[in-house]
Amino acid sequence: MEDKLLIKIAMEAREKSYSPYSNFKVGAAVYTRSGKIFTGCNIESASYSPTICAERVAISKCISEGYKDIEKIAVVGSDKSISFPCGVCRQFILEFGKDIKILCAKNIDSYKTYTISELMPNGFGPEDLE
Repeated sequence: MEDKLLIKIAMEAREKSYSPYSNFKVGAAVYTRSGKIFTGCNIESASYSPTICAERVAISKCISEGYKDIEKIAVVGSDKSISFPCGVCRQFILEFGKDIKILCAKNIDSYKTYTISELMPNGFGPEDLE
């Protein structure tokens, strides 16, 4: 899948955000090696702790549908600057592979590409429990 198309899909997911407290909408789109796409948006809660990020929503949908072969994830927040996954999301992404490509985007023309290992060097993963 072309990176710009995945970013566009994440931008569409961002519009479904429930973010009445921060007013910071985030959308994510997960693309699997088997060609499936799963989207997510951030969902806030008045008590803050139960708030869930777009990346974790999209990955949870992916995993709950039986797909664990994540190839890349597009993350789009503000249209003023490139958005990156938070630390909790980085840890969550790392769970499913160190080579997952992360498209950190402002829009389809302004984005940076990393692997999750670059964004979370020396991260704690499943192999650390062996």
